[in-house]
Amino acid sequence: MNTEIKNKLICGDNLEELAKLPKESVDLIYIDPPFFTHKQYEVVWGDEAEVRSFEDRWEGGIENYIAWMKPRIEAMYEVLKHTGSFYLHCDWHANAHLRILCDGIFGGSNFRNEIIWHYQRWPARQRNFQRMHDVILFYSKNYRANTFSVLLEPLSKGTLKRWRGKKSKVEYNGDVRFVTQMTEEDSPGRPMDDVWNIAVINSQAKERLGYPTQKPEVLLERIINASSNEGDVVLDPFCGCGTTMAVAHKLGRRWIGIDISPTAIKLVEQRLKRAGAEKDKDYISIGSPKTIKELKSLKPFEFQNWVVNEMNARQSKKKVGDMGLDGHIPRDLFREAAGIQIKQSENVGRNVVDNFCHALGRAKYKKGYIIAFSFGKGAYEEVARLRNVGELDIKLVKVEDLLYKKEPLG
Repeated sequence: MNTEIKNKLICGDNLEELAKLPKESVDLIYIDPPFFTHKQYEVVWGDEAEVRSFEDRWEGGIENYIAWMKPRIEAMYEVLKHTGSFYLHCDWHANAHLRILCDGIFGGSNFRNEIIWHYQRWPARQRNFQRMHDVILFYSKNYRANTFSVLLEPLSKGTLKRWRGKKSKVEYNGDVRFVTQMTEEDSPGRPMDDVWNIAVINSQAKERLGYPTQKPEVLLERIINASSNEGDVVLDPFCGCGTTMAVAHKLGRRWIGIDISPTAIKLVEQRLKRAGAEKDKDYISIGSPKTIKELKSLKPFEFQNWVVNEMNARQSKKKVGDMGLDGHIPRDLFREAAGIQIKQSENVGRNVVDNFCHALGRAKYKKGYIIAFSFGKGAYEEVARLRNVGELDIKLVKVEDLLYKKEPLG
């Protein structure tokens, strides 16, 4: 067991973060990168039905996408142990291009499997056969030395019935033996093939987080059980909502998760907490925005998500930039219901306050918060006037105060 690497959850660009990891220090890498689908997702996160957005857009076509992926996979190759394995999850949009790319990095002779994850979902009317599978490309760094455990699938009841009481020759990890197949429990099972029939996460599943590209835990359990041992290090440089981390933790593996999205990192922390992993005890979380400069550099929807999380509020279902409410605080024992407007800018003026007043009126709120990096004199004067005449209670909150918890929200 590699005692030098502790469990880490890292917010940052995986290309930069991979360069900081020791060479040949990871036993297993699984990645579920953006699929080159040209979509922008509206995501419902968790029980609070909070809407988040994240992008899967690549300007410049497939060449730019592959050029973006190539240095990242090369960096993963460098940190993978001699005995390590690499799994790349993709679909029909780019799987052929990614196969060629990985052959060039790992060597075509180290390609092990093209795993087909087959699933069922409600079909759409299309002028082609229904697309009901993803592809997982499986490579080893060394064809003859990689860690691998044969996984067994139970034999069907029909097969058991036909072979009941008969002896059959079974080869298991090179060990040839004869067994009498009497019951399903007695059967050694059948070595798992490369077509995996695993259901997608249903809407009522406990593990469901509302992340549109979330993968079922049983899928990661197969990969981690097959290509790592207890105590090995599992790396997911596109960790998203944290399925790899949650499963690795449950199976007694060490792990490293990387994602550029602060929203995703926050979600993974919440998921790990539910899985019994304590922050700063079982793992460390690093790289989340801690300075004004870092917050200013966030993408608009990531900045909005950060503010909503810091205020323990809920995201509006309206899209970013609609001049409406970006979020709201529900009424509870400690706080009055209020609307939220978020501006990733300096010197916010009176016009923003005026527009916010109309949005509050439409939503029938009497209280609201405007969050920005700074405010102009006109904004403060208008907020004071509204409060004095008893129309609305609007509070101007500077990002600095929210970041350093200087002023309680009431």
